[in-house]
Amino acid sequence: MQKSSRVEILLPLLTIILDSAAVVGAYIMSYYVRFFSSFVKVFPVDKGLPQLVWYLYFAIVTIPVWVITFQNFKMYRTKRNVFIGDEFVQIFKCTTISILLSIGIIFFFREFPYSRLVFVLIWVFSLTFITLERYFMLKLEKTFYNNRIGLKNVAIVGTNEMSDKIYSTFKKDTHTGFEVLGYFTVSGQSGDFSERKNHLGNLESLPDKIKKLKIQKLILSLTPHENEQLYRILKSCEGINVEFMLVPDFNELITSRLKISEIDGIPFMVIKSFPLNVWDRMVKRIFDILASLFILTAISPIMIILSLLVKLTSKGPLFYKQERVSLDGRKFSMLKFRSMRIDAEADGKPRFASKDDNRYTPIGLFIRKYSLDELPQFINVLTGDMSIVGPRPEREYFINIMKESVDKYLERHRVKCGITGWAQVNGLRGSETSMQARIDYDIYYIENWSLVFDIKIILKTIKEMFFSKSAF
Repeated sequence: MQKSSRVEILLPLLTIILDSAAVVGAYIMSYYVRFFSSFVKVFPVDKGLPQLVWYLYFAIVTIPVWVITFQNFKMYRTKRNVFIGDEFVQIFKCTTISILLSIGIIFFFREFPYSRLVFVLIWVFSLTFITLERYFMLKLEKTFYNNRIGLKNVAIVGTNEMSDKIYSTFKKDTHTGFEVLGYFTVSGQSGDFSERKNHLGNLESLPDKIKKLKIQKLILSLTPHENEQLYRILKSCEGINVEFMLVPDFNELITSRLKISEIDGIPFMVIKSFPLNVWDRMVKRIFDILASLFILTAISPIMIILSLLVKLTSKGPLFYKQERVSLDGRKFSMLKFRSMRIDAEADGKPRFASKDDNRYTPIGLFIRKYSLDELPQFINVLTGDMSIVGPRPEREYFINIMKESVDKYLERHRVKCGITGWAQVNGLRGSETSMQARIDYDIYYIENWSLVFDIKIILKTIKEMFFSKSAF
């Protein structure tokens, strides 16, 4: 048995054991909180003190319900670089369903009066304990992969820009769970792609190399004119146990979700629709207002300190106001803590900032690196000019340049611009990253918006602020 297979057995098994322990622990904690804490003063115990053993017995009886529910939501697979925010949403669903099913089982134990309040507490503690345990398991899984334990052997088919990104990312970040052995060419030419990469051969050599190198997964990253080779690749690997993963072409496959609509018996194919309906916009706006008020209150001491530092280290205004373009091409004045000298664009020509830019103030590079200069934009959110999450706003000067060279660039104006976005938390910021890649990620966000997605991006932004190497 390969090491990767052993890890895929042991990690889920350990997760089941820890999930079960977390549930039992939640029952015990809920019992003591309900009957031996200040809860008794608020909710007096009128029917006598029940025995803990009955709750433990019920917990053990219902453990299969929890395990089956979590398994039904595919929560016992190795995750390979899942963010804990994504995991929490599923944990919340599974915990809620498991509690409801468990309460239904009480019908068969009517001779013992279980406390309803205890089950509310069980839900709270189960959610807490399982989330903490799952966070530990994700860290443990990444630790295994970082120590090259349980990595899956993968190879990349294709030599385009996306192939290069995948190859470099998986080589650098072993916590994804993949060991990149090399790449296969499709058209017989690799060009600059071959630099410092292991060339395994062409499509003819695929079957032999898969068996010889024990490749478990092929990542297909094909250009539009290479897509015709897909059938040939699949055909050549018939009868071989290998998993295929096709990297979608962002521009062609995920910029719009195809929908079928029927009006008076006539079917219509909706290839483009409003990304957010009226209710979505209301929910997003309410969330923006409440979150911005909370954040501004929480960071007010930091804002005061930064204000003093900006004013004491350079001449000029505290805020830098710049005209940017947002939803439907509307213009507004975006606020930032000033991080550059007042003569930064004395020639009148806008230009992007860079890592070695000499226009920064003494404190400017620091606040730019950790995105502290963006904090005043929560005021823009309150006024309705921006959202907390959305494509980053840009100046009209650069928009007029980019819309001619970057495919679907203007699609980003279909929603309000944001302080942070899906592209930024994926490391796509700064003058050295691909503008087309940024737009692809922005469009993906627009087409797949949800409040949970926004919360996920916000949590990842907090992490990115302290660990990003591309922020400037």
